[in-house]
Amino acid sequence: MKKIIFTEKAPKAIGPYSQAVEVNGTLYISGQVPVNPEIGKMPEGIKEQTEQVMKNIGAILESAGYTFEHVVKSTCLLSDMDNFQAMNEVYGSYYKENPPARAAYGVVKLPLGALIEIETIAVK
Repeated sequence: MKKIIFTEKAPKAIGPYSQAVEVNGTLYISGQVPVNPEIGKMPEGIKEQTEQVMKNIGAILESAGYTFEHVVKSTCLLSDMDNFQAMNEVYGSYYKENPPARAAYGVVKLPLGALIEIETIAVK
């Protein structure tokens, strides 16, 4: 049975999807863009946007009873692959030991004009 996860500490969905869904000890977090849920805006710059995305993911993980240690897979979408190294610096600070599997793609455009979007899967 699936459980819908929602927290005010992460941006509300901008379409017909849930922030996250938990099924049988696995948490599927929808792609998070760097909207600060307190002010409804995105910061400037790839490092700042990556930091906000990771905070949003962290808030969803916490609300569902998970941590970054439970993350097994991430998919990073970048509007410009030239931002890969800067994104990696921030992303890596959240996974210092035993990082999850990951894919990173350059895409043409992201929702709301974001520079980055990250989706995440965590398992207990």
